[in-house]
Amino acid sequence: MTKDQFITKIILMVIILCITAACNGDSSIQASQAVENYLQALVARDLNTMISASCSEWESQARLEFDSFAAVKLTLNNMACKQTDEETPYSLIGCKGSITANYGNEDLEIDVAERIYRVIKEAGEWRMCGYQ
Repeated sequence: MTKDQFITKIILMVIILCITAACNGDSSIQASQAVENYLQALVARDLNTMISASCSEWESQARLEFDSFAAVKLTLNNMACKQTDEETPYSLIGCKGSITANYGNEDLEIDVAERIYRVIKEAGEWRMCGYQ
């Protein structure tokens, strides 16, 4: 192997390592995305996605939340979430925005900032696991 081939291989390995590190991303962004996915699935009336975005401990509660909004039209408004703290084994996520629940002639605004969401890494993925 020539010196140029060796240097080329080293450069390629460094590039691959950098790309791999970038793909893993910031865990706080991934953790907050679990809450966003959960709330988006609730509004979209997608029970399967709500369940897959939930930790195993929260699945039954996710079903209850899904059922509690069965008779209303939901809209998600200006939602953004970010990690605010950690409480072993959970990451704590704060969100801003609201969910509008339309009951025919009446709208109810639900402020998503009123809760701190708990997420946990389960089976290698961040999952919504309740609130405080």
